[in-house]
Amino acid sequence: MLSGIQPSGHLTLGNYLGAIRNWAQKQDDYDTLFMLVDLHSITVRQDPAALRERCYQFLCLYMACGLDPDRNTLFVQSHVPAHSELAWLLNCYTYVGELNRMTQFKDKSKKHEANINAGLLNYPVLMVADILLYQTDLVPVGHDQKQHLELTRDVAQRFNALYGDVFKVPEPYIPEVGARIMSLQEPTAKMSKSDSVESNYITLLDEPKRIVKKIKRAVTDSEAEVRFDIENKPGVSNLMSILSAVTGKPFDQIERDYAGLGYGQFKQDVADALLAELEPIQARYAELRQDQARLTEVLRRGAEAASDRASDTLNRARDVIGLVAA
Repeated sequence: MLSGIQPSGHLTLGNYLGAIRNWAQKQDDYDTLFMLVDLHSITVRQDPAALRERCYQFLCLYMACGLDPDRNTLFVQSHVPAHSELAWLLNCYTYVGELNRMTQFKDKSKKHEANINAGLLNYPVLMVADILLYQTDLVPVGHDQKQHLELTRDVAQRFNALYGDVFKVPEPYIPEVGARIMSLQEPTAKMSKSDSVESNYITLLDEPKRIVKKIKRAVTDSEAEVRFDIENKPGVSNLMSILSAVTGKPFDQIERDYAGLGYGQFKQDVADALLAELEPIQARYAELRQDQARLTEVLRRGAEAASDRASDTLNRARDVIGLVAA
């Protein structure tokens, strides 16, 4: 199993409940690799010092959320040059029309009209390389990433049809509970770590008072009825999803617990449940961030382990294409 997150913006509650916590739960069931995809992040202009700091911050949060570097391969994408080399090879087996149809390219082009660079168009091929390098069986993906995995499968099958079974064709892993946490102020849109409106998201490092404030100000509706109905009550449904994900309570129990009570106590309990969930993560993060030597060693070991695995796939791809061995 392989997945990764861009070291940009802030890791949010959505990243934790929809991805990182699920990764931690699977680390004993699968051979797992989790990376910080820093090469993807530079399709948008980044402050160099901030980008480096976020890589360490996100690594600390990975570990604080339960990802054990002794049981997982944790690494930075750019530390494994095979990602970039395989991406170039696979560029030659990916069609421009496929890239033009990618919805995220269209969305990011609108947001960054002054910087529609080739990397922005081309980064799905790098994502394809990220996945295929490690002969990945399962890729945890959110609903908005399905299109990228479909492209990965198409490119792998196209390449294999020409040269034999070089790449394993991966399958998606989409967890049901907590898989899609929405914006607090715009609950029809996904909670995003790159959102420019702070009240829309909760970060894993938000102070307790800020978390309570954001939950209490979260959009609901005028009905004052706690009921799960995504279409008609998206804000309430989102808060119910959060509460269910951190407490394990099913939606029908939550509905019974707050029948006739309105939203005040409901929001307070959501906030309290979140504080209980995030407090140990924040404490562990603070401890880990003080040990720079350990973080550097974790990344060194991760890069070494990932490179060893990636080289087999890359060399096989180079060979079947006809490139001369070094």
